[in-house]
Amino acid sequence: MTPVRTAAREPVAVIEGLRVEIGGGAVLDGVDLSLRPGRITALTGGSGSGKTTTGLALLGAYPSGARVTGSVRVPQGLIGYVPQHPAAVLNPARRIGALLMELARVRVRHLPRTGRRAAARDRVLDALARVRLPADGRLLRRFPHELSGGQQQRVVLAQVLLLGARAVVADEPTTGQDPLTKRGIVDLFADVARQGVAVLLLSHDADVVRALADEVVVLRDGRAGDAGPADARARAPLGGAGRDGVVLDVRSLVARHGRTPVLDRVSLTVRAGACLAVVGRSGSGKTTLARCLSGLHPRHHGDVLLDGAPLPAGLRDRSRSQVAGVQYVFQDAKAAFDAYRPVLDQVARTAVRLRGVAPAGARREALALLGTLGLPEAKAARLPAALSGGELQRAALARAVLARPRVLVCDEITSGLDPLTRDEVLGLLSGLLRSGRTGALVLITHDLATAARADRIAVMDNGRVVEEGPAERVLGAPGHPCTGGLVAADRSFAAARAERPPPSLSRPRPSAPR
Repeated sequence: MTPVRTAAREPVAVIEGLRVEIGGGAVLDGVDLSLRPGRITALTGGSGSGKTTTGLALLGAYPSGARVTGSVRVPQGLIGYVPQHPAAVLNPARRIGALLMELARVRVRHLPRTGRRAAARDRVLDALARVRLPADGRLLRRFPHELSGGQQQRVVLAQVLLLGARAVVADEPTTGQDPLTKRGIVDLFADVARQGVAVLLLSHDADVVRALADEVVVLRDGRAGDAGPADARARAPLGGAGRDGVVLDVRSLVARHGRTPVLDRVSLTVRAGACLAVVGRSGSGKTTLARCLSGLHPRHHGDVLLDGAPLPAGLRDRSRSQVAGVQYVFQDAKAAFDAYRPVLDQVARTAVRLRGVAPAGARREALALLGTLGLPEAKAARLPAALSGGELQRAALARAVLARPRVLVCDEITSGLDPLTRDEVLGLLSGLLRSGRTGALVLITHDLATAARADRIAVMDNGRVVEEGPAERVLGAPGHPCTGGLVAADRSFAAARAERPPPSLSRPRPSAPR
């Protein structure tokens, strides 16, 4: 699917000053909302705050007897609605294939009669692929009651896409779902947004909002309260610790370079959805630890467990799924790419090699992900030398993420970047983590400002973890002399930088003629 650039796109739906009164009382009072292609806006609030009323207003549906003022404009296309209980909108007497074909036929009426059936079926298969449902006859022959709740939800969403909806209202899509199903729903709507569809998420689930939303609007008693970028509202910008158990468990890891000990009984855990920053002086063992996790330093002892299962020490001894499970992003992105092959081909190769995706499908996935990370096809199709350091770092992230890793290990990937590009890359990491494209993040860094954005920090010194804990506590009240020294040095450098006068802006003198 072609990635959609959304920054400058016009809204597909706009609500301005919406007030809905029932029996003299205001259900909504002056609500403003704008939905843009490819963006997810979360509308949150407690029960009765007006979330569903706002969502249904986009469809022109209001409670019986309601008095409505303000405006709701939908200048571009249709608005789809995915209810909290999708079975309620699926005809129980009709098979899934018939439900979808009926809608697809509406979209192909302009074609010659002889080609309509094949075109309609192609549209159905495309819609199924877009919502991650198998395009086989077994599913199409089933009745709605023979599907799981998650499958029913995807069928409803496929119906919405078949009708060409430019925006989707998702009403409490994860309520009552188990954690695994909830993760799948988050991935589903993230995919829909990447396809250029605007999504209005009605939810009170803070984890889901944090994982999906580009913008958050809070409703209180029918009024819109705080609004702003989702990242600015998250307490832990690079993760959300404590979800779904331990993903990575490192136990008593010992490693050497030749006869030189480098790691000494290192033990760490990383929970799902969390970011662990590993800091320390040069030579403390940070990169060796990262390479052990990813199988690039096989000469080690101890245990590395992924989702509770031990990983072989060397990359060559790991299965494809184990290799995909822990992906490593190198500090020098340029050196990590073949200089004579287009970046896009190298990124797409990951999905072919580690997940068995067909080359055409892998290319589509790579283009969509690269577009999400700010690399359009025109740039991704170039050789590595034609991209900047920040662009190559985005491509390296995309290549690793296409493996769908449980753990993404990033080794000093911001160290050579300017502050603006560094913040952009960290923002991308945050988005990848929140969207579920990677299960957990291990961030190797020497930059304490970067480490402060993690959930937890592990401090290494002479091959040992000498301190580990929540980022705020480790940096705010260091408990080990090594940590204290790093923090003190960072603070003194910042103070010296603040006292230094800004550089003068002078034009260079022309060189003397030869």
